Amino acid sequence: MYESILLPVDGSEHAAKIVQHAAELAQWTEAKIQVVFVADTSRDSVTVVDGSVVDALEQEGEPIVSDVVSTLDSLGVKHGTDIIQGSPAPTIVDYAERYDYDLIVLPTHGRTGIPRYLLGSVTEKVVRLSDVPVLTARMKANEQLQFPYEEILIPADGSPASTAAAKHGLALAETLHATVHILSVVDDTSLGPDVRSALPANERERPATEAVEDVAAEAADHELTDVHTYVEHGSPAEVIREQIETSDIHAVVMGSSGRRGVDRILLGSVAEKTVRSAPVPVITVHEQP
Repeated sequence: MYESILLPVDGSEHAAKIVQHAAELAQWTEAKIQVVFVADTSRDSVTVVDGSVVDALEQEGEPIVSDVVSTLDSLGVKHGTDIIQGSPAPTIVDYAERYDYDLIVLPTHGRTGIPRYLLGSVTEKVVRLSDVPVLTARMKANEQLQFPYEEILIPADGSPASTAAAKHGLALAETLHATVHILSVVDDTSLGPDVRSALPANERERPATEAVEDVAAEAADHELTDVHTYVEHGSPAEVIREQIETSDIHAVVMGSSGRRGVDRILLGSVAEKTVRSAPVPVITVHEQP
């Protein structure tokens, strides 16, 4: 499923916690992890030592990367390392695409109260910009992430990004022998009561039902037999969060669009809301170019 995983780190508690999760995923799929520290040269971080220009943030990255490597060594995970300079989000995205990584793993928050490299806003920029799938996890104190995932939720809306995400999610479910939950949300919250009453329920639900049926048919092609389907009404991001709770979901795989300013479709903005708020890992996938 995955052969190479990119793991940007910044030394924050949140980033340290996700190392364990990335390692478990790498062990299961026999992937190699590339640990990368981005020295943020978009900020004033350069000092002069003995007449030579030295990037203080790059020096700071060495012990951070070393700590992560020690953890991966103890777990027997294959790994490589790199310390690079640049503006964090586009640098991570370009690095992942240049070296053809299968997955980027990021926490949704950096160190509290200090401007750091992997702040939530940077992670969301990576989600928005990356053609490489991105796994994000909202780490809180005393929380542990479930792995292997036994229950995977795939939101579907029939869009190209959603279709790409479904392929990814079903392949992951097949690899992990997981139960698949396919959800499509009829977003009638933006419609006035007059419009809602004028449209028959089956007309409003038809695209959602077709989206769910298409993914369910593809699940059958993967010989996935433990599949549950849902068509719900409401705000998509809220319904997704509710489904996570009611079905005890361990991970969400969903489409995200909006690369470099392209107008978003349904799951574009919903994906970012889900990344911010979901209590489980979220893997976002773009329409493949």
